[in-house]
Amino acid sequence: MRDVINLRLNLMEGAQLSKCVLYTWGANSHAQLGQGHTEDQAEPRRADVGLQAEKIRCMTGGGGHSALITESGDLLMCGQNHKGQLGLSHTTEVITFQLCPLPGGKRVQQVSCGWDFSVILTGDDGQVWACGSNAFGQLGVSPRITHSAELLHVKTLNEPVTSVAAGLRHTLASTASGCVYQWGTGLSSHAKRMLNPQPVPAHLSSKEPCIVPGFDHVTSQKVVAGSTHCICLTVEGDVFLWGSNKHGQLVSESLFLPLPVALDRSLLQGERVIDVHSGWTHLVAVTESGRVFTWGRSNYGQLGQTNLSTEKESDTVTSSGHPVEVKALFGATQIACGSEHNLALVGGRIFSWGWNEHGMCGDGSLFDVTQPRSIPHLRDASALLIGCGSGHSMALCSLKSNEDSAS
Repeated sequence: MRDVINLRLNLMEGAQLSKCVLYTWGANSHAQLGQGHTEDQAEPRRADVGLQAEKIRCMTGGGGHSALITESGDLLMCGQNHKGQLGLSHTTEVITFQLCPLPGGKRVQQVSCGWDFSVILTGDDGQVWACGSNAFGQLGVSPRITHSAELLHVKTLNEPVTSVAAGLRHTLASTASGCVYQWGTGLSSHAKRMLNPQPVPAHLSSKEPCIVPGFDHVTSQKVVAGSTHCICLTVEGDVFLWGSNKHGQLVSESLFLPLPVALDRSLLQGERVIDVHSGWTHLVAVTESGRVFTWGRSNYGQLGQTNLSTEKESDTVTSSGHPVEVKALFGATQIACGSEHNLALVGGRIFSWGWNEHGMCGDGSLFDVTQPRSIPHLRDASALLIGCGSGHSMALCSLKSNEDSAS
């Protein structure tokens, strides 16, 4: 995260830019764009964050809500809040970004948003807090709590956490000792069907943090969650995958992997992976040389691969069960995945591709985008940060003092 902050500061100094603007676009039925209304936007428009835009260092979103983290560790939230997923002590929808205070004035290091819940990692102590729906045990607290608009401490994680990830209905965490924990029953029904008559492993059905076996001889660095699959990137640059493989997202012949299995590096030109991202059913990996590979479901063009069909007939589910390099994304410095769409920052320009029904690709249309292409409205802006929610997109851009290109 520090590298991202330094990159943004260097860009601002080198280009003598004086103003930062947060742009948001795409689905907005719950005001997740933070623009003060609930109309979808097919092109980037400014969100109302005031001077806070100058300080944003991270942005992400969930099913219908958005989250920003500032350089000082403040957390800003907006959007859908019917389960209390904004952590603001109420369940009223919020149409512009509001500060979410943490207990004891704690600073936020990372936030990950699931469908209707949020998981927050605090910086100094490595503690995990959660809010929103707990219908599947995804908050990692007492199952008697159905949902919470208050931030709840996940107390059973009794060692410092370094990374968190919220899936559709499950949660992952990696710790300073290199362990990986999982909770939430979002994968259990898939596991029961696929593993029968074998029992379902505890980590796939636990409503409290449960250690994931298989990481005894490696050290986890980052966890990532899809709708019904899980990913762990190790410090050695290996990617471990487990959960549902319905769309080839685990690169396996099995339809379900109950335990983590390492991705064969030979499928990535033998290179180490330095970052990995996931939508609901597809994955994106960046290797040490700057190559970008995608695999998994592709029915909306979310893989950005030129050799795949995007037919949507009910009996046709197109996918790629092996990683393919997307050469247009070589050298990408940032990537963000929504449920079925993506953003990438390449050479200071923002590229988008995938599902576009609500305008989340930002090209002004509602047609899916099958190959990465730069967003017309932002071609002249200096992009600093990008982020995605399930069906919406965000970008922090710097503008020259005499520039007023935003509408």
